[in-house]
Amino acid sequence: MFSGIVEEYAEVVRIVKEQENLHLTLKCSFVDELKIDQSISHNGVCLTVVSLQDGTYTVTAMKETIERSNIGLLKVGDKVNVERSMMMNGRLDGHIVQGHVDQTAECMDIKDAEGSWYFTFRYAFDKEMAKRGFLTIAFDPSFTGESGGQPRYMASPDINTEDFQAAVDYLAANEMVDPDKIGIIGICGWGGMALNTAALDTRIKATVTSTMYDMSRVNANGYFDAENSSDARYAKRQALNAQRTEDYKTGIYKLGGGIADPLPADAPFFVKDYYYYYKTKRGYHPRSLNSNGGWNVTGTMSFLNQPILTYSNEIRSAVLIIHGEKAHSVYFSKDAYKNMIDGNPYTKNKELLIIPGAVHTDLYDGGGKNAIPFAKIENFFDEYLK
Repeated sequence: MFSGIVEEYAEVVRIVKEQENLHLTLKCSFVDELKIDQSISHNGVCLTVVSLQDGTYTVTAMKETIERSNIGLLKVGDKVNVERSMMMNGRLDGHIVQGHVDQTAECMDIKDAEGSWYFTFRYAFDKEMAKRGFLTIAFDPSFTGESGGQPRYMASPDINTEDFQAAVDYLAANEMVDPDKIGIIGICGWGGMALNTAALDTRIKATVTSTMYDMSRVNANGYFDAENSSDARYAKRQALNAQRTEDYKTGIYKLGGGIADPLPADAPFFVKDYYYYYKTKRGYHPRSLNSNGGWNVTGTMSFLNQPILTYSNEIRSAVLIIHGEKAHSVYFSKDAYKNMIDGNPYTKNKELLIIPGAVHTDLYDGGGKNAIPFAKIENFFDEYLK
């Protein structure tokens, strides 16, 4: 945490590009007081000291940080405003800011107010549920995006459930939020994680899953349960553990690859569905794992032995499960709903909604046919977050 008050400036003396990351070496007056892993604000962006040498220190800006800030525009010789993290042992001047940049904004206007300056900024904001009157928080799962965790591009049934719970922690403690009116939304693999969280976190009063995957099932059994045998799972475990050894030896975690490009002519429909989302202007993003190198090969290994949704039939809060009729993955939602209501005395607030004609990715962005039932979702939350 920082005060937002600039301590001094540091000079950039070297910049080294490594794949998509930048290693920035700087010098300033307090280098001798720094330690490895110490946090320093650079033009408001929190970066961690990774090495100290010859009166300089080095920090690393990852691809995500570069794309969300102007750190990537720095050149050798540039001056950077720096501040060391706050010490909570005295008067705290200034503010308390975290140094984690959300995005960049464009300065549209600057006005001189006779000794003061007014700056007008424009930034992208178009969150559907926020427009409908809900206070919303969207987060990057652990090991991805702006969230922490090493190695990168990993998934975990435990930690990713905790991700949702950490978001609920934040909302429940926020003075603008009624802690008895918290709902969550999960899409695709995070739909399954949202449902798993609803079975654990009683603070959640309403849950929406959209085009959900059961990540335990698909990893253990393969698509459409085509690999549901002990021999098939053993072969997977052998391959994944061999890859773990190789990753440890090299220090590089091999990526599994994103969506096949070019698209094979004989690709199954669901691969084509993903391609036309992740590899086109419709859904491509330079920070999207599926648009690019994909998750680590070993990234979802723990799902093989750790089934989620085991106690979904004990969920008492409201649940709305949404899926497309033509989606390859619709069996996940149908079976999850069936298992959730089996023996559950709290079924009146549970619903399975099948969208006619919709495929899997239509519920990512509407698919050009307004497939996402926003009005239904809004009414659902209005009803159960009273």
